[in-house]
Amino acid sequence: MLETRDLESGYGEMQVLWGVNLKVNKGSITTILGANGVGKTTTLKTIFGIIKPWKGTVTFKREDVTLKKPHEKVEMGIAYVPEGRHLFPLMTVEENLRLGAYTKRAEERFEENLSFVYDLFPILKERRKQRAGTLSGGEQQMLTIARALMSSPELILMDEPSQGLAPKVVMDLFEVIRKLKEGGLTILLVEQNVYASLEIADYVYLMSEGRIFAEGRRDEISEEDIRKAYVGV
Repeated sequence: MLETRDLESGYGEMQVLWGVNLKVNKGSITTILGANGVGKTTTLKTIFGIIKPWKGTVTFKREDVTLKKPHEKVEMGIAYVPEGRHLFPLMTVEENLRLGAYTKRAEERFEENLSFVYDLFPILKERRKQRAGTLSGGEQQMLTIARALMSSPELILMDEPSQGLAPKVVMDLFEVIRKLKEGGLTILLVEQNVYASLEIADYVYLMSEGRIFAEGRRDEISEEDIRKAYVGV
């Protein structure tokens, strides 16, 4: 469904990604693991079009989308759950959800998608008239994922969804991600929570210093590779 070839990008004159190659198969959970600052978030932002690639290609369903803008990619069926949530805190839960359904493909399925996300996250239905900024951290993360789902995506890019959450909330969140996959959604997940990610991942990429240095099915990833990714030894 998604493929990058020799992807390079960065900020200003600072290069962050160096020839990143990865594939995401339809209906799978693919995880990029690695320590802070190695290029995981930059990879997602470059795929989504927030950062313009310096070199390489991004293809989605065999179509070259390298230079398409984020709103064009959303219309095609790609959604992005950013690190840090980035909700509109003074707007209600339901108003935030409506903002996720601004594309033509989403407008046509608005009621269906709204019912789906309320079934997935019942607490959001209870709090639908509440301002997003007054929600707990876990509830805000649910809302961020729900807002992305309102765009009717086929592929969803998730950046550190478990960041800053209590262990019980993290467990519930990863169960939701698993259910989304079972429902047919394709997921590219960036995470630092190694073992929770490995539990649900079909395929894993390990990143260090802007490069993919190891990859494989979750049972093929060794403890040695994980230590190298996180502590460099």
